[in-house]
Amino acid sequence: MTPRVQVHLWSALRRHTGGAEVVEVEAATTGQLLEALRRDYPGLGPMIDAGVSVAIDGRIYATSLSQPVTPENEIFILQRIKGG
Repeated sequence: MTPRVQVHLWSALRRHTGGAEVVEVEAATTGQLLEALRRDYPGLGPMIDAGVSVAIDGRIYATSLSQPVTPENEIFILQRIKGG
């Protein structure tokens, strides 16, 4: 059984979850986490595709889809900062 993890959303992403700051999804890795967010909150799909980072216990993962996540982790989804 895949664990349910809590995910904290950066402010700009909350409009796609009805304003929820924290959501729960079933996931064991960062890749599963992003797929579950796409499935459960379709409005997040384009934002995820444009680029997000996953912060797990204060460490940011920008490209890893295989990083494990557990219910004990503090998980944040952040929009990537773009600049030139």
